[in-house]
Parts: sequence; structure tokens; C-alpha cells
Amino acid sequence: MKPQDIGKAYDQITARWTDDRFDRRNGISAHEQAVTFVKGRGRALDVGCGCTGRFIDLLLDRGFTPEGVDVSGEMIELARQKHPQVSFHHRDICEWTPPGHYDFISAWDSIWHVPLEQQASVITRLISRLNAGGVFVFSFGGTKEPGEHRNNVMGPEVYYSSLGTSGFLTLIMDLGCICMHLEYDQYPELHAYLIVQKL
Repeated sequence: MKPQDIGKAYDQITARWTDDRFDRRNGISAHEQAVTFVKGRGRALDVGCGCTGRFIDLLLDRGFTPEGVDVSGEMIELARQKHPQVSFHHRDICEWTPPGHYDFISAWDSIWHVPLEQQASVITRLISRLNAGGVFVFSFGGTKEPGEHRNNVMGPEVYYSSLGTSGFLTLIMDLGCICMHLEYDQYPELHAYLIVQKL
């Protein structure tokens, strides 16, 4: 399943995030914690930004100049309507190089849609766009081993993959970053997130 297919799947289910029942606090505490480690308050990037704008709002409130990127055209259109003053990019993160360097990068519930064989290269590219001292927060499938699967829980079939907890930790250390926080925030579900800082 290619990232473009993921985008088309999410085009069909934007209502899940625009519905009043969606929990807009999802991921907020992790981002609030991650921001405390950031030295600068320059540019920020929300990877897989979706349409809620909740992380964009948080970053604006904390003094950042945020941008968003998403592979779903419908999500990007809704995001632009909500924040017309913010730059949004309708791009595939597997092929796209962010246009600059950032003090903060978020990839909440998005990296896990990247094909397994491209996970390391995408993380590497994102970290290469972090300023020294910059912070990257991302969620992932906290499995013991690398793996991939598909399911249709949300409606259309969607692909997921993970390097596994050890795989991500090894990669970020090899890329000159330090783990500031690792948490399985929905235990016993294998939803985990990392906060890393570039040295």
C-alpha cells in the first residue's frame, strides 16, 4: 500500500476528526511535555497534520511559526480553512524534503503509515531538518520487533508499520539524538511515543 493510497483512505474519513466526539486532547500532553525541552521558538513542522489543528494551535500559542504536511488532500483543505495564515503542504513525506530547518517537529499517529522499508529514511530526513537542540516527538507502534500489518477498523483499509521500540531507539541514537522521554501512553495497547532532542 503506497502513501498515496493512505491519503485517499483518509480523504474518505475526515468526518472522524471533525466530529464533536473526537477527543481534541489526544496527544496534547505529549506535545506540551516535548515543548518544554525546546530551546528556540522558531519554525515548527506538524507531519501528518490532519485537519483538527490542535497541534498547530498549541505551537502558535507557544510562540512557534508552524507548518503542516499531510498526504490527504481533504485533510489539508480543511486545515487551510481552519488556519489560513499557516503554510500547509500536500505532500508525501516519503518523497518530500521539508523546506528549511525547524526547532520542533511532530509526527503524531502518522509515521506508522510509512512503508516499513522507508521508515528509517523518513526519520533520518526529518531529524536532518532539526536545528541543534531541536526536538522531535512522534508516536509509533511499540512492538518488540519490526513489523507491518493492515486493517479496516476505520472503514477503508489502512497500512501500518513499525521499526519496533528498540529499532527506533537505535536509529535516533545513531542520528545524534538523545531520548528525552519514552512512554507507552495507552497501555496495554502498543501505542508509544518518543521525545528526542538533537545534540
